[in-house]
Amino acid sequence: MILRLATLLLLGASCVGEIKEASAGSTTAQGVPQARTPGAVDAHAVGPSGLRRLTRTEYDNALRDLLGDTSRPGWARLPEDAFDPFDNNYATQIASGVLVETLETMAEEAATRALADPTRRMALVGCAPTGPDDAACLRRFVVSFGRRALRRPLREEEVERYLTLQSYAVEDRNFHTAVALVIRAMLQDPEFVYAMEIGQAVPGSPGILKLNDFEMASRLSFFLLGAPPTSSLLDLAAAGKLATAADRRAAATKLLDSPAAKERVTWFHAQWLRYFQLPFSPELTAALRTETDALVQKVVFGKQDYFNLFRATETFLTDTLARHYGLPAPGSTGGAWMGYGASPRRGILSHGAFLAVGAKFDDTSPTVRGRFVREYLLCQDIPPPPPSVNADEPPPETGSPCKIDRYAEHTDVGCATCHKQIDPIGFGLEAYGRDGRFRTADVDQPQCRIKGDGEVLGVGTFNGPAGLADLLVKSGKLEACAVRQLYRFATGRKESAHDEPTIGRLGDLFARNGRSFVDLLVEIASGESFGFKRLEASP
Repeated sequence: MILRLATLLLLGASCVGEIKEASAGSTTAQGVPQARTPGAVDAHAVGPSGLRRLTRTEYDNALRDLLGDTSRPGWARLPEDAFDPFDNNYATQIASGVLVETLETMAEEAATRALADPTRRMALVGCAPTGPDDAACLRRFVVSFGRRALRRPLREEEVERYLTLQSYAVEDRNFHTAVALVIRAMLQDPEFVYAMEIGQAVPGSPGILKLNDFEMASRLSFFLLGAPPTSSLLDLAAAGKLATAADRRAAATKLLDSPAAKERVTWFHAQWLRYFQLPFSPELTAALRTETDALVQKVVFGKQDYFNLFRATETFLTDTLARHYGLPAPGSTGGAWMGYGASPRRGILSHGAFLAVGAKFDDTSPTVRGRFVREYLLCQDIPPPPPSVNADEPPPETGSPCKIDRYAEHTDVGCATCHKQIDPIGFGLEAYGRDGRFRTADVDQPQCRIKGDGEVLGVGTFNGPAGLADLLVKSGKLEACAVRQLYRFATGRKESAHDEPTIGRLGDLFARNGRSFVDLLVEIASGESFGFKRLEASP
């Protein structure tokens, strides 16, 4: 109980005044406020945003980087993120008593795990204490750990406040009692739990704030790595080397060389194309994820034309997955790149991971698949069904057992407007079941032959995933939507009218740069608007 009260008292003290004082701009490596002169910015190029909490993935990555903790408790125990389509949209995050209690419990458990192993503990603390009252060793830990956990240097008064916890170490006759309390307090601090962006007001632009160097380091790192800034990135912030577009370009380019960046790019695609959770056996799920992740990595970090993601003529197959698809096996349990040969499959839309979208009623739903294409690949808003329609029930039985005939009921007055936009797209993917295997007839209805013909109304007709990919690529709409989706992921929110010029500029640069996804990531990170924030209440 004493340890819990000490942690909560310190946490409460650390919150007072912190947000208010952070608006002074950047700080030196010693935590001394440093004056800044904000540059001019086009106020119409910065969309409104609010306070964003770390996602479950970001929380777990933070524990990994700060404490060497790979248990990933956040994914299992924090309230589930709302994927819209990404997990970092601040507008979908809700604070609750359950969240606060969970954060407190996880902070305590994380501190216990971090200090249980002597080798790990020594590496974390960074010094060997001479006794429970070793103030110099505790100070060293507080300064070092605090800089990483709160993503900025601590001010001297903050350090002194944390050092008061040493009295509990002396009482307990254990130096690491104070270390545990510091960890627990910092892992519950709002500056750890939330991506704090206080910024500094920009003269002549009401409601526009310029981020300071440490806030910029955090924004860059969470965008490109999904984790807190590394020590080297914080060093750049302390030296004022993230202020210009050229500085951010150099920093982003370096960050993208790390394994964490590859994981982040994979996570973006897994969310966008909705394959981060698959309803299959562990073996099949692993094979499908490996196939799709391999193609994403090859196209993105091979700096290929991004359209190759949708038009690739080869894929990464294990023997298990090849048998699943009915393709020639590579003779490798570890997997190998194989050409599709005579198969009509092409690109990521032919992958079982993608085709799991729309799994419903123990089959596939052309409606759900078609709506997904409209909303996620074309960035078009489709209104929800009217309250009188139960979307969780299959289409009613008709005189025909065939799915295409039953879905024709959707063309009745009142439903036709939306279903003409989405159902024909889904039927163009019907030759592939929810597990990605090719089929020629409806489930348990061999007389109901599947042609696989589809249409994107207003764009053109197609047959199968490869045909859909070609049609979307040629339309130019897929390219524009990919840029928009990445912008949403980068900013942690849906775009507003203020963002449209920036999104348009990014689209032009993407096309001119040979559709290099890596270059697009760098362009977003180095763009003018990336260093600013508009308050939600601003017009």
